[in-house]
This record gives sequence, structure tokens and C-alpha cells, in this order.
Amino acid sequence: MSPFEGSAPRTRDWRHLRLVRQDDGVATVTLARPDKLNALTFGAYADLRDLLAELSRERSVRALVLAGEGRGFCSGGDVDEIIGATLAMDAARLLDFNRMTGQVVRAIRECPFPVIAAVHGVAAGAGAVLALAADFRIADPSARFAFLFTRVGLSGGDMGAAYLLPRVVGLGHATRLLMLGDPVRAPEAERIGLISELAEEGRAGDRAAELARRLAAGPALAYAQTKALLTAELDMPLAAAVELDAATQALLMNSADYAEFHAAFTAKRAPLWQGR
Repeated sequence: MSPFEGSAPRTRDWRHLRLVRQDDGVATVTLARPDKLNALTFGAYADLRDLLAELSRERSVRALVLAGEGRGFCSGGDVDEIIGATLAMDAARLLDFNRMTGQVVRAIRECPFPVIAAVHGVAAGAGAVLALAADFRIADPSARFAFLFTRVGLSGGDMGAAYLLPRVVGLGHATRLLMLGDPVRAPEAERIGLISELAEEGRAGDRAAELARRLAAGPALAYAQTKALLTAELDMPLAAAVELDAATQALLMNSADYAEFHAAFTAKRAPLWQGR
């Protein structure tokens, strides 16, 4: 079997990540190689893919914060480990590896809860795409994003970047960022819509945690369906999107959360969301 294939094991020992679960439904995944600016190794990609798959199966997780330990969010793939190794791989193994990195992005987009990236310092290469794949990006003023793939002789469309980035910032900005690989600092990232919120200095993690708690306390089923529709309808004609909306709303109108909203509204109290 290729080293890049496999299913998610149940484990508490993630070598490249730190996982914290809280009773309020918030999970925090921290990239934990601070001495390497959280550069991603082969194992780190696989661990993140598998951990996201594991958390997606757990009904207790209702929101997730993705963060980086130390001086930055993530500097991308580990040059020392990955580039030398990929130069020695045949085409089949190279395809396996690139599919695996894409699976990490798919796992972020497909998990049934909102993902908030708390970005400080560098978010470069694959690190920039991980942040891009999140539903929300809250950045510290120190944050700088760089899609560096063309600078190492590769396509700027790595890990789904050419799909996601135009949908976040528009085709013009995406073309510039993916072609040139120039860094985007936090103020510009806010201006072009690359980040959801520019936090005060040193507060990106706190603001991400606050948003995660707000989302975790809300209607999880409604959030999950909204996230799924935001992804699915990007490539649909309007008629198909409206039909999918109708089917989804009909399903949710038969849910416990929808009935709970009406009961709470009638009783003039806050709803007790159940996520079903």
C-alpha cells in the first residue's frame, strides 16, 4: 500500500499535531512543529487528514479552531523532507502524494462543522491553502499569506488553491497571488476579502475561540447544511441551486432544532439547540 493511503485510526497520539477537546463542543487542532514554523512533513499531512476524518465522525465536535504553535501559522511543506524525497519518486507515487495533500483540504471543506483558522505570522504555500480552506480566517496584524508554488517551479493550483482562491477574493486577485507568489500582509488580506476578521495584536487565537464557542452553541445541523450548500452550489446553475436549497430546507423544517426554535420563540426563551 502507498504510504499516502489509509483510513483514520482512533488514537490520542498525533505526532505532528496537538488536539484539545472542550466540553462546549469546540475542538482546537494546533500544528505543533514550532522550531520549523510548523512545516508539514509527509506524516503531518497524513495526521491532519486522519484527525479531521476522526473528528468528523464525532457528534460532540461542533466547531474547530485550526492554529499554529510558535512564531507562525504554517510555513508550508517541509523543504528538507519533501522536495528531496519527491525528486526520487516515480509518477505513481507523486500522484499519490499530491492526492493526499488535496485530501486534507477536502477534509476541511467536507467536515460537518465550521472550521476557523487563527492565523499569525507566516501562512505560506500549503499553510496558506489550509487557512484558505477554512470557513473563517481570523488574522493577527502580523499575518502574511503567500502562495509560493510557482516559485519552486510548480503550478499555483496546488491542493485546490485555484478552485478556492478565486471564490474568496475574485479571479483578478487570485491570478496575481497564484502567479506571482507575492506575500499578502494582513491589511491587504482584509481589503481583498482573504480574511474574515483582522484581530488586534496577539488576539487572533482568542477571537477564533470566541467565534468557535458562538458557533458551537448554535444550531449545528443548520450550520452543517449551510457549509455543504456553500460548497456544492459554487458550480451549479441557479435552477439546480434553488432546488437543492428547497430540498434542504424541507429536511431542516422537519428537524428537532426547527421545532425547538418555535417552542423557544413562543415561550420567550433562548433555544436549546440539539444539532438534529
